[in-house]
Amino acid sequence: MTAARGPAEANGLVQARGPAEANGPGEANGPAEANGPAEANGPAETYGLVQARGLVRSFGQTPALRGASVSVAAGEILAIMGPSGSGKSTLLHCLAGILTPDEGEVWFAGRRVDTMGEAERSALRRERFGFVFQFGQLVPELTAEENVALPLLLDGMRRAAALTEARAWFGRLGLDGRERHRSGELSGGEAQRVALARGLVAHPEVLFADEPTGSLDSMTGEHVMNLLTAAARDHGTTVILVTHEPRVAAYADREVVVRDGKVGSLAPDPLVTSPGLGS
Repeated sequence: MTAARGPAEANGLVQARGPAEANGPGEANGPAEANGPAEANGPAETYGLVQARGLVRSFGQTPALRGASVSVAAGEILAIMGPSGSGKSTLLHCLAGILTPDEGEVWFAGRRVDTMGEAERSALRRERFGFVFQFGQLVPELTAEENVALPLLLDGMRRAAALTEARAWFGRLGLDGRERHRSGELSGGEAQRVALARGLVAHPEVLFADEPTGSLDSMTGEHVMNLLTAAARDHGTTVILVTHEPRVAAYADREVVVRDGKVGSLAPDPLVTSPGLGS
């Protein structure tokens, strides 16, 4: 799959448990609550919806990540910046469960992601995450509305219902009349808006966007970012986006910079209070 959400990733909604919930009387002594590693002890419960701790990842002899750590709150829009080759896309792919780190931990909603098997990570991407990539990566044989409906179809929704859900996005994103067009009949900006609709149609809890405006001119890119951030805030979606452009990062609530495989914050991370996390 592609731009939308890995081959059709859909989503469910989960809330991190606050300290009072984790430790309140009656819950602290319940075996499932006290001993369940994902729910009671996962650092993502305490520090953020998505968290990376000390990630190391190499491709052959070339290191991409060298101890990268970051945390992202539910509903936050985080921009990961950095020059080409800095490791920012590798970090995003590790957070999304596309890649597994050689060392370190990735957590989502209190669940350890990096120790999951491929089938479990694939289900997580399909059911909880959405994806938008630089070149849209629409399926050329499908119409625009079929591309948007694809995550719903792969998740088992009936075709008629999935297409109805998909069509609702065309008016929101200024694509009325483009529903039956194929990708080759769309402009770059239109294709990227279709990709954005595909990433959001199943209401993912986290949207991962890798250079979502990289192939667009500045005016079209700003239009896509306005639509992306507005749709995410309307649905309470957490957004983690990679970009090398300050004008794109300016749409985020917070920015971090990846240099030489490590993460440095431009502003203090409000989620991180323990040594070794965040930067």
